Amino acid sequence: MAVTLRLLSFVSPRTVQRSTMRRIMTSSSLCDVSESWLSKLLVRKIEPTKEPHSRMLSDKEVIYELQTHNVRPDSTAKYLDNYEKCVHMIHSRKDEFKCDLVASWTVQVGDLDQALHLWRYTGGFTSIDKCNALLAVDKVYQQLLQERGNYLRSRHLQYLLAFSYWPPIEPRKGKNLYEIRSYSLKPGTMIEWGNNWARAINYRRNNDEPFAAFFSQIGRLYNVHHIWCYSSLQARKETRESAWRSPGWDECVAYTVPLIREMHSRILIPASFSPTQ
Repeated sequence: MAVTLRLLSFVSPRTVQRSTMRRIMTSSSLCDVSESWLSKLLVRKIEPTKEPHSRMLSDKEVIYELQTHNVRPDSTAKYLDNYEKCVHMIHSRKDEFKCDLVASWTVQVGDLDQALHLWRYTGGFTSIDKCNALLAVDKVYQQLLQERGNYLRSRHLQYLLAFSYWPPIEPRKGKNLYEIRSYSLKPGTMIEWGNNWARAINYRRNNDEPFAAFFSQIGRLYNVHHIWCYSSLQARKETRESAWRSPGWDECVAYTVPLIREMHSRILIPASFSPTQ
């Protein structure tokens, strides 16, 4: 104990003070760096509002329907033939059915043996109610529906609204592939997502790649789908890399990543009867 006290007696108060100051400055610098890094991840607080989120994010009275069908691997050709007949039947009676097919795809990468069909209804949910009532008593449609059941393993349906900041949907010509990136968001974060992507989309307009973007209304909630169009997988790679070279894109990603609970990507190929190719 005496030895310890003698050793400490040789340390001057000025030395102790300088050492203490260095520790304080080092700790302060680390806090500044940490806070700077965290500030990019923290999402701005959104004030409560009496407006529905759907009204704030979408300005169109148009409802989209996304049908996801898991097809038996040995029945793909029969399934697509059946669905094409259904599309032709509905399109031939436009006066009755206020809807049209936007796109039909099969999955090339991701959930294989899967088909996606995107329908557009004008007139809101009133049009959907009328269409469902008509199809429920239509013998031709019901026969096709019953037949289709032989080719399927499971189905899922969502009603969606289009994000207002996304470019209008335009059918594509030529030979293209599509990517649908689906995100499950944390409840209560849809406004933050929309605010950030309203800026982020400006970095992703190269090569006319944005095709459509939606958020769910009925079905899996807090679900977002971004659909992109590319001429090839190599074009996809180059276009995505160019976005990272744009100042500001990294900040948009930093703000949106904390909002995501789950995400997955699928590469899609248009069916022969799809309006967009």
